Amino acid sequence: METNTETTATTGLTAEQHKQKMQRRQEVQSQRIANSSKEKGLIIVNTGNGKGKTTAALGMVVRSLGHGYRVAIVQFIKGAWEPAEKAVFQMWEKQLEFHAMGEGFTWDTQDRDRDIETAQKAWEKSLTFICNPEFKLVLLDEVNIALKLGYLQVEQVLSGLDQKPEETHIILTGRGAPAALIERADLVTEMTLVKHPFREQGIKAQPGIEY
Repeated sequence: METNTETTATTGLTAEQHKQKMQRRQEVQSQRIANSSKEKGLIIVNTGNGKGKTTAALGMVVRSLGHGYRVAIVQFIKGAWEPAEKAVFQMWEKQLEFHAMGEGFTWDTQDRDRDIETAQKAWEKSLTFICNPEFKLVLLDEVNIALKLGYLQVEQVLSGLDQKPEETHIILTGRGAPAALIERADLVTEMTLVKHPFREQGIKAQPGIEY
């Protein structure tokens, strides 16, 4: 049994020193929480080359649905829900608006003018949700890809974000988020690619992991 004078294996602190350190940390965290009492709708960006941008956003979607909020999702690139995701979200069909506006990646469509037209239509649909105070959360899935490829203009998106109600949260996903959007956002997460089974081992997309 460890005594107050014995040091821990990981920190080199005595038990009493560790206790005092954690008490100070608790005080700091409590003060931060006390000073952060206000609420506001956030602009959230999930970007980077790593996997998990949309998956993380869908976690927030589930939380919002669990609170009884209305949620809208617009997909800019992908053309449709995978069956497993669609089956789960059907449970909240009265709270959730979902629109798969994309037609696949640019190498699939091979028609830039058509891709631009599709992205513009998706943005127009997105604005109907962004400006509607009934929706607590709006997910713009892969919109950063549309920006990166020039299908949408960043000024166009920033102007739309300025129209959102104060309490509405907006999530924008996709690699290559432009600097101006990152600057405008309240919360930015960059997914870093360290290893990927498709690249390193030639393992295909699998149910429960990618879809």
